[in-house]
Amino acid sequence: MSRAPFSPWQQRAYDHAVAALEGGRLGHGLLVCGPDGLGKRAVADRLSRRVLAQQRDAHGEPAPDDRSARLIDAGTHPDLQVVSFVATKDGSKLRTEIVIDQIREVSQRLSLTPQYGGAQVAIIDPADAINRSACNALLKTLEEPSPGRYLWLISAQPARLPATIRSRCQRLEFRLPPRDEALAWLRTQGHDAADAARALDAARGHPGLADDWLRNDGLALRETVARDLQRLEKGEIGVVETAQRWANDELADARLRHAADVVLAQAAAAGLTDPARLNKLAAWFDAANRTRDLMRTTVRGDLAMVELLLAWAGTERSRAAGARRT
Repeated sequence: MSRAPFSPWQQRAYDHAVAALEGGRLGHGLLVCGPDGLGKRAVADRLSRRVLAQQRDAHGEPAPDDRSARLIDAGTHPDLQVVSFVATKDGSKLRTEIVIDQIREVSQRLSLTPQYGGAQVAIIDPADAINRSACNALLKTLEEPSPGRYLWLISAQPARLPATIRSRCQRLEFRLPPRDEALAWLRTQGHDAADAARALDAARGHPGLADDWLRNDGLALRETVARDLQRLEKGEIGVVETAQRWANDELADARLRHAADVVLAQAAAAGLTDPARLNKLAAWFDAANRTRDLMRTTVRGDLAMVELLLAWAGTERSRAAGARRT
């Protein structure tokens, strides 16, 4: 199976992990962390191919006819586990947490003898979705490492993991690349230079987000969100109707992310010139991110969105009233 070439930041992370692996310094637990959209999972997947390969080329990568690679492509390699969200009991939707039974299965399989070669790999993605009881079970597995057993946790929010788990893992950290490197990569993805620069600035230097927005009309959505916030501020549109429009399709999370970004930019502009406004914008930014989390639960999304947008309208109208009085 052909694989997309790595971005420069992915290649750096992969090379670092391979050097640790080949030098015998790659520990039992590995925390692959950094912002969403930088390709953490792809690096972990390719590293698992290298660890589990039975036939290698001159560079240590799986050979073209490597049996393990074919099994991984088919999703049937017995020594590779990938743990993520599973369906609820009624099968109607995916869970929003990784639960203890899933972690117990990881531990049980890692205790077995590998069926091919001498290694086993378990990838948990996203690790920050592991619930408390499952974290306790995971900690026991991390505390009892066995040779050739690798447990890799992928997380965009590693601070959500207990410190006891983080402290038992090596870190493979992804960071936003330099602007020139990000722009050059966006050009290799087929984007116009001016569009790439505009999207990268809007994404605050995140090339993965910029690429996604350029491919999927994300910049247009961002501009619509900014316009909605302005119109809510002026009372030109209703809170409830806007909340329903924002919440009732598959773009709800993206709208909230854009809204938080727009408000963060406003907070940066306020700076030290308007401390009261800065504090209110910062509080609303936090509220927007909490609402994103709520939207992944069983809470009614439109109600959570109404509360958030009411807070925005109230904050901005009180500011406008204060400005008129002065």
